[in-house]
Amino acid sequence: MPRHLPALLDQIHTEAQALFGQGRVADYIPALGEVPPRQFGMAVALCNGETHAVGDAHTPFSLQSITKLFTFVLALKLVGDELWQRVGREPSGAAFNSIVQLETENGIPRNPFINAGALVITDILTTRYAHLDYALLGALRRLADDPELHWNARIAKSERDTAHRNMAMAYFMKSHGNFHNPPELVLDNYCRQCATEMSCSQLAQATMFLANKGRDQSLRGEPDEQFLSADDTRRVNALLLTCGAYDAAGDFAYRIGLPVKTGVGGGIVAIVPGVGTVAVWAPELDAKGNSVLGAFALERLVQLTGWGHNTL
Repeated sequence: MPRHLPALLDQIHTEAQALFGQGRVADYIPALGEVPPRQFGMAVALCNGETHAVGDAHTPFSLQSITKLFTFVLALKLVGDELWQRVGREPSGAAFNSIVQLETENGIPRNPFINAGALVITDILTTRYAHLDYALLGALRRLADDPELHWNARIAKSERDTAHRNMAMAYFMKSHGNFHNPPELVLDNYCRQCATEMSCSQLAQATMFLANKGRDQSLRGEPDEQFLSADDTRRVNALLLTCGAYDAAGDFAYRIGLPVKTGVGGGIVAIVPGVGTVAVWAPELDAKGNSVLGAFALERLVQLTGWGHNTL
């Protein structure tokens, strides 16, 4: 364990600021396009209970595709291996909102973390939960130890108003029999899900179970909860490593070597099994939809700590 982790975070914070201006915010969702770009936060939560934060680590931001990780886990807990009849486990090699592969692969998305796969996951959960937004928030509030977590109605509406491509995917998958609920209902749930807001500190805490063999450690002194089995935790982390950064997953695995999930809100969460979790946020994105400063910060962290060496 690095003795001077706070100093390393300060160093990374300083270095990362040189990259401001190299990306752009996700302005294809109008409400996200209004986010001030020059922000950076980073938080680390360790399995031994330590937490460290730097910069804008306590500023809430829109999780966007990072929520796909949590809905995937909920669906895996709910239906188990039946899930793999409707979604694959392979990297896509295509943009996160691509519709092309659905045409050639009979409406079966490549993995749960591209938009098409996440829509299928939301469809599964919509069948189970009459109010999926509250079910998801309940799980996130428990994992983050924060009863005040919420989704941003304004961002959800902005996303829903521009969700034409996602709606096309939903109807296309329905034509192949891989969508069971009305696409409009699923899209409503999906957009509310993506508009969930967290800070880096909250996100690091909420994903601790993935670093801790599926056990959720409470900050309030409550007993640990086995939120996910150890085997399923290992499988989730494997998919995050291979599919968690859109069509830049291979580059992230090469540069960082950790299971990650990114989002177009500028957030990235990384898992260091047996050690802890790292959440970074900087809203300027590269051409693949991943945070420029966030990716740099994670790469520097593994260089300075060696945390990526024992994950593969």
